[in-house]
Amino acid sequence: MPDDRAPRTVVLGVGNMLMADDGVGLAALERLRARWDVSSDAELVDGGTWGMNLLPVIERADRLLIFDAIDIAQVPGDVITLVGEQVPRGLAQKLSPHQVDLREVLALAEFRGHLPRELVALGVQPARVEVVASLTDVVAASLDRVVDLGVERLQAWGVSCRRAHGADVHA
Repeated sequence: MPDDRAPRTVVLGVGNMLMADDGVGLAALERLRARWDVSSDAELVDGGTWGMNLLPVIERADRLLIFDAIDIAQVPGDVITLVGEQVPRGLAQKLSPHQVDLREVLALAEFRGHLPRELVALGVQPARVEVVASLTDVVAASLDRVVDLGVERLQAWGVSCRRAHGADVHA
């Protein structure tokens, strides 16, 4: 029997707001929530630093859009889009067995055969990741572009996104 349900879309913001630019994924998710009315067929998830607790969220998604700081040695503030196989996943050596990152959660979902069929990561090259509870100016300046790209991707996936009533375009 065919599955007639609509694809399950998850928008996942990850990072740590107490580590400067590492919080850009959460800031992007909050900006999306504040400025856009996203239809209920997309689930907006604050993944913070949940680590392996994100596995069920990821495995039940057909389409996964991740907002995150993406460090690929570019110019700080550069907006980065990774699609499908470009999104890093894998197991790495750890300093502590409690240290789990999103790459490992994605690797486990893939190993278990439950990686979302569409996977996109949008983010910003961080300038600073250290204990500071604010984004650097260069990363904050790229936040609107990341959210705009996220809205474009959601709309391409058929998710309705309308500017929230009273929300400025880029306030």
